[in-house]
Amino acid sequence: MQCTSRLVVVAFMTIVLTCAACAEGARFTELDEAGGVIVYPLKKDRESIYSSKFRAEALKMMADHCPRGYRIIREGETQGQTTNTGRDDDAMLTTRRFWGFQFQCKTS
Repeated sequence: MQCTSRLVVVAFMTIVLTCAACAEGARFTELDEAGGVIVYPLKKDRESIYSSKFRAEALKMMADHCPRGYRIIREGETQGQTTNTGRDDDAMLTTRRFWGFQFQCKTS
């Protein structure tokens, strides 16, 4: 009985951790009090960077981090993330695209 309960707990935690690792949305990749870098995924190959729901999320995160405002230093597509989504016989590589901002907080 205890062994079964432990297996259920381990299976549940594995699912939770896997889902957390796959969480989508804007995220900081570098951050300090002076600014940082934030990236967000482009959901589809033809999705516009301006129509992405994650763009608004990224802009809000920068505004929240920089109460006096911020300045975008650089903006552009970042290195994609390639993953193998198949097995040995039918391996398929999938590349996810990301857009990013390097920003600096205003001091006055």
